[in-house]
Amino acid sequence: MPFAHWKSASMERYIEINDYGIWRCTTISELMINERIRDKEVRLISQTGEQLGIMSSREAMKLAREADLDLVKIAPTAKPPVCKIIDYGKYRYELARKEKEAKKKQRTMEVKEVRLSPNIDKNDLNTKANQARKFISKGDKVKVTLRFRGREMAHVNYSKQILDSFCELLEDIAVVDRKPKMEGRSMVMFLSEKR
Repeated sequence: MPFAHWKSASMERYIEINDYGIWRCTTISELMINERIRDKEVRLISQTGEQLGIMSSREAMKLAREADLDLVKIAPTAKPPVCKIIDYGKYRYELARKEKEAKKKQRTMEVKEVRLSPNIDKNDLNTKANQARKFISKGDKVKVTLRFRGREMAHVNYSKQILDSFCELLEDIAVVDRKPKMEGRSMVMFLSEKR
């Protein structure tokens, strides 16, 4: 399978062209390991974490080979660059696992929408408020949209009271992020959880 290769400033990339002429780009981590380290001097850290001092990269590579481990450049911007003697495969696995754990803990906030109409009944308004309450208690933002059709556009001022009463129903757990504003034929307001 033919492939082309080029280096960018931040990482190495390989382009492969398969039998069907489809290009595939694979990215390789920017961590330098073993023979790729071309600095004259490096600050070396052993596998136990103790500092071995500043030495040539050849000496550091020799120590890594004696320990039957890899020499990995962990701080390339430092003067001189910091290298560590570690098992590279295990190190990559630990990084991937930490990244996965961070993603699990990370909560993405969604925007849920609740639609109202200008001639909504009080019971329907309470039902919509309960629906919004569930969304807010889960940590999501709520977009409240009051849609106008036809002649309902003549009663926009009265309709603002509907949004105010909707806010009053949720004032114990929610706060207004963005005040009611006209967007086309709709009045839109955003609510989020009270901190």
